Formats: sequence, C-alpha cells, structure tokens
Amino acid sequence: MSSIWFATPDIADMNRQMENTACSNLGIVITEAGDDYVVGTMPADERTFQPVGLVHGGANVLFAETLGSMAANLCLDNSKEYAVGQEINANHLRGVRSGELTGIAKLVHKGRSSQVWEIRINNAEGKLSCISRLTMAVVAAQ
Repeated sequence: MSSIWFATPDIADMNRQMENTACSNLGIVITEAGDDYVVGTMPADERTFQPVGLVHGGANVLFAETLGSMAANLCLDNSKEYAVGQEINANHLRGVRSGELTGIAKLVHKGRSSQVWEIRINNAEGKLSCISRLTMAVVAAQ
C-alpha cells in the first residue's frame, strides 16, 4: 500500500505542535503514523475524568479530533492549504475509569475540499470505548 501523506510524518514534530494546548493539557501523545493512519494515546485520569470518575465524553471528542486533524493535515501541502474541523460526532460505547486510551484515525474519504476520518478509541484492554467520525474542511492557506 502506498502512503496517503503529502510528506513523511514526523512524530516528534507532531507532538511539539501540541505543546501548551488543550491536547498537551489532557496528556494526548501521538505515538505512530502508518501509511494511512495515525495513532495516539490519552490517559484516563483526573485530567480527562468527569465528576463520576469516568473519561469525559468531551475529552474523547477532543482526542478524536486531535488525531483526525493531525492526520488530515499530513495529507496536504500546508504551505498551500490546511484542514480544519467542520463536524464531529462520537458514540461513547464503554465507560473508562483507568488506564490509557489508544485512538486510531483512518481516512474514509479524501476530496478536494473535504476529508472524512473515522477515529476508534479503545480502552487499555483493547475494547472499543468510543467511535467518532470527523469531517474536515480543506481551506487555502492565508
């Protein structure tokens, strides 16, 4: 399979881009980029919990959008265009109280003006806890 990326992904650079953002505050880390996917982790801890001690649905959504946004922009020549979130949905399937979540973003559709990504988030046991679909708008660089 050939890569979908415009340029070779640099994991260290991707993580540097997230410094001092909501992503780093929640402990999100990009761990891998394959030929057509991006993988990251997020802790299930006090940074990501809602009051009853489960990972907050909003934290899952932020995690999903982070993975999908990073992946979407890897597909583009960012000197000419970039991708921004247009719509996201998430189904929270299993509560998580501890451990580390792992998410994987995979491309569903790549068009000239939009992209669609599916993000699957698994708990530490590898069980699906959230599935999300992210639509990205491709816009001209300013």
